[in-house]
Formats: sequence, structure tokens, C-alpha cells
Amino acid sequence: MGDGYSRSLVDASGLRGEFPVLERHAYLNAGTDGPLPARAVRAGTEELERELHEGRTQAHFQRRAELGERLRGAYATVLGCEPQDVSLSTCTTEGIAQTIGGLQLERGAEILTSDEEHPGLLGALGAASELHGVQIREVPLQRIAEEVGPRTRLVACCHVGWMSGLLAPGELRDLDVPVLLDGAQGAGAVALDMRELGCDAYAAAGQKWLCGPDGTGMLYTSPQLRERLAVSRRGYANLADPNAGAAARLHPDGRRLDTLSLSAEALATALAAIEILERAGWQHVYERARALASRLAEMLAERGREPAARGDTTLVSFPSEDPPAERARLAQAGVLLRDIPGRPWLRASVGAWNDERDLERLLGALAR
Repeated sequence: MGDGYSRSLVDASGLRGEFPVLERHAYLNAGTDGPLPARAVRAGTEELERELHEGRTQAHFQRRAELGERLRGAYATVLGCEPQDVSLSTCTTEGIAQTIGGLQLERGAEILTSDEEHPGLLGALGAASELHGVQIREVPLQRIAEEVGPRTRLVACCHVGWMSGLLAPGELRDLDVPVLLDGAQGAGAVALDMRELGCDAYAAAGQKWLCGPDGTGMLYTSPQLRERLAVSRRGYANLADPNAGAAARLHPDGRRLDTLSLSAEALATALAAIEILERAGWQHVYERARALASRLAEMLAERGREPAARGDTTLVSFPSEDPPAERARLAQAGVLLRDIPGRPWLRASVGAWNDERDLERLLGALAR
């Protein structure tokens, strides 16, 4: 037991050392953007240096394609699925919009969603309503599985609620209608297995819990759902035979839904960041982050800041009399987190790179 505990401390210290921001700040904001590892920034810089000195010829585009396939494989490991079921995107929102728009639901059809959704999902729902006459019905997240009705054609909701850290009910896997999960607070934060989760689509971010650059993300789609999705955006990246002119065909697998352009430097940065977490061990990353978040929830409750109801996740939201003002004051004290618009909460996002010192620093700053 002692050896295991010591090894855990060494692993945590080594992982923490990858993130320079932690030398100055208690960084508790991965639910917005994860901390950037120095090694990942170097990987992206090396790609730009290569382009600067070698130019951007056919070899450059070949390398970009190879980096993309490596990142697809890394994302598949995180999602718990096969690489051929993963599409590369620029963010969670793009994957959500691609899925909802691709279903081409008829006027009067219903999309069932929850009362804890992010603008990234709500925007796509608003577009479906305004442009296609689709009806949107909002219900409490914990009741969403039982609220499916005869007109429901899609359930679209968060896997991990961005406001509170609540988990979507497991009963969603048993529904007969397609389920699209917003996984922005899931991928890299909690262990995933797409088959066990039972969803038809899972859109997630590369810049949050996977610590990659802005402009990276992923979309899982089951083969059955993917066959139903219309793809209006077509170009070199998602065509199997791009030189065949207007008759060019889409890739038969997840590549058909790929975003149309990702830079080599973004791909390299994202890949290097994931490899750092992978070396730390995914089980260790997940367990440590959840344990620290649970400990923070306990510490806040002990000090009279009872957290909002949450699941076994990495998010801890807690009450504040003036969230924007208190967030700004905490930032001046070197504690970085966010407030939740429309709710009297601050939200701490706890990663495996954090430690007890970050939690104590937050609590100390709150007490001032």
C-alpha cells in the first residue's frame, strides 16, 4: 500500500510538472479550456518551424493527413470506440450541429432536450426549430429518458452537465430513438465506452479535458446513425476520391463527417497533449480527478458552501452571492475558475494535474 501511494504521488507530481500555468495559478478551469502542456506547445511550434523552413508542399499535406489519423486513433481510445467511427471536428458544437442538421428532421418532429444544456447544443436546436420547424421540448435532465414521447425523433442532451456536473441517466441507452450526447465535459474527464453508453452520437472537445489547442474536437457516430446523416459540406478532407470532380464520393466511415481543414500545428499540439495524459495512465487520470473533485465538494460543504447536486464527475459548482465579481476577485488571487450564467454558482473544474494545494488555495481565497 505504501509503495502504491508513493508511486501515485510521483505520478501526480510528474503530470503536474507538464503544465507551466500551475506554477503560478490554481488552475480550475479545464471545463472551459484545459491547461496547455509545455511539451504540446513545443510540438505545435516544431510543425510551424518545419513549414517555415521547408515550405508547404505535397509532403506537408501528407504529414498533416498522417497526424490527423494518429489523432483520430487517440480520440478513439478516449471515446472507447473504433477509429473508423470517429470524425475530426473543430469543437463539440460542430459535431452537434453536423448530427442534428444531418438528420434533416421533418417539420413538427420533436427533439427532446434537458434544462442543463450549453449554448453549443442550444444553438443547433434553435437552428432546427427556426429553419425546419422542428419542435424542441425541454425537461429536467434526470427525467429525460422517461419523457420520450410518440413525436420524439431525437434525444439531445449533455452526458455530463456543464452547469452542475450531473450525469445523464443510464436509461438513455435503452431508448428506441437516436441519442446524441454533448460530451464536452466527458471526454478526458470520465472513462468512456460508446457501446456501454449506448448513444448514437457523442460530440466532444479537444481543448478541455484533453488539454489540446482551441479548434480541435471529435464526433463519434454509430454506423447505423451515420448512414442516415446527410452531408452537405463536402471537400478534399471528407471525400474518398476528391479528384473525381462533382461525382466524388464521401468516405464510407467516420471520415465522411470530418471537418474540412485542421492545421498540422493544431493536430500535433492536440496529439502531444493526449500522449502526455496517456503516459500518466487513463485510469489514474480519471480516478485522481474525480477523487480530488469529490474532496473539494466535501471541503466546500464543511465551510458552508454546499455544492450543487452533482455526479461522480470532475465538476463542482457551488453558491456565490455575486458569481462574476467573486470570480474576478479569485482570479486576482491566482485562482482560475468560472461562473455559470443564469445561476448563482461558481464552477471549479478539477483535473488530475491539480493537487490539494490548489483546493486549499481556492478555499483560502474564498474565505477572504
